[in-house]
Amino acid sequence: MTLAETPNHTNSSNPLLTLNYESALESLGSDYYDEVTAAEFPQHILRWRNNALLPLLGLDSRIVKDEDFITAFGKFKERKPLLALRYHGYQFGEYNSRLGDGRGFLYGQVRGTDGELYDFGTKGSGTTPYSRGGDGMLTLKGGVREVLAAEALNRLGVRTSRCLSMIETGLDLWRGDEPSPTRSSVMIRMSKSHIRFGSFERLHYLKRPDLTKKLLDHVIETYYQHLNSEHDKYALFYAELVKRVAELVAQWMAAGFCHAVLNTDNMSITGESFDYGPYAFIPTYDLSFTAAYFDYYKRYCYSQQPGICKLNLELLQEPLKAIIDIGDLQNGLSKFAEYYLAEYRNLMLKKLGFEDLQFAEADELLQLTITFLQDSQIGYHQFFSDMARTFDSKWRDEPAFVMNSSVITPALGTSAIFDNWCLMYHQILNHFDPHEMEIIAQTLAKYNPQTALLRPVIESIWEPIAQEDNWQPFYDLVQQFQ
Repeated sequence: MTLAETPNHTNSSNPLLTLNYESALESLGSDYYDEVTAAEFPQHILRWRNNALLPLLGLDSRIVKDEDFITAFGKFKERKPLLALRYHGYQFGEYNSRLGDGRGFLYGQVRGTDGELYDFGTKGSGTTPYSRGGDGMLTLKGGVREVLAAEALNRLGVRTSRCLSMIETGLDLWRGDEPSPTRSSVMIRMSKSHIRFGSFERLHYLKRPDLTKKLLDHVIETYYQHLNSEHDKYALFYAELVKRVAELVAQWMAAGFCHAVLNTDNMSITGESFDYGPYAFIPTYDLSFTAAYFDYYKRYCYSQQPGICKLNLELLQEPLKAIIDIGDLQNGLSKFAEYYLAEYRNLMLKKLGFEDLQFAEADELLQLTITFLQDSQIGYHQFFSDMARTFDSKWRDEPAFVMNSSVITPALGTSAIFDNWCLMYHQILNHFDPHEMEIIAQTLAKYNPQTALLRPVIESIWEPIAQEDNWQPFYDLVQQFQ
């Protein structure tokens, strides 16, 4: 794949411009967005194109040229209107009515081959009415980080937006206390929806229950179609959103992921993960781990994520009360913990190699695993990837064989907790027939990739880009996640 600056060509042959774009959100009217224009950039170098997503759009990657991406998603030719969405949000607990798409817009909406509607949203495409004095741009490193986060989370089974393309734009950006300018990029994010909790909060702030109902009807008709004919569709919508969000945060927790900025404007109405700024994957099982340096009081630390997501759902009740009975809202939210714990248990047992573990020891094994990880501070991701790498059917024979070739065991020394864990894992394996060991090995490999996107890994990818314009380590790493 050649990623280079390319000349103009005949736009009519561009498969990305001739997709069947729908006007679902546009049809709601201008109460929900502002029409904007995209910035013009001095340079266009395609650094990333997500060929894995093209079949979902009905496109063959072999016929979509690099210059097609640049024309559509860097020069923004032949697509109108471009819509900057309006929303508010609770940011670190404080309500902010001065939000909205400040460096991006809704480029278009396309129906996938799976029948689902997908949004193309930009990031780094210039100023809008909501830029609040910012330049509306995205650093190149920020683009690289978001591509990596989305692909890594997708590999780990998290319901996430993904990046369709990233283009280096040739602008020099000044950020913070940096002594020199940094490179810039513009990105296309592909997700189920860019409608946020904050989209409803804004309408409540404006005292427009009519617009709230109109938006809610649109959300149900577009993203919860199976509820559209139900007489209590509004209550059922909220109950399902609670379930989706509870499962999403369980996916983050099992993946060892800390989003870092769980404001209500970063919560999708479809229960999908998106907008990766100062995120980080936990190096060890540290409940107080915080990804954002500015989160001084650890509001969004790793362990707080389930509680914060539940709180955000509770805050969403305020605008929804205009349409949905408060009793129905409270009943829907009351099941959050049940949904969360069930999904977290399911995912963690899969990381331990068991697709469906009904034995009485299952919960004890899971608790012992967490206790060991927290007590030892062994690398969270390394523990599970070592399980996948070293798993052997001989673990059924003797507890001493369990993880005996792992790189973590020499560093443990004497650990009664680990010895108990090995004994319990050995005992559970003996509930299975010998021929089922291969299934367990496959499950371990499926849910525990060998590469974890820790901060040092990201820096090791960024350094050759920054120093030598060497993108090969970036492409190699993304390939491991696909």
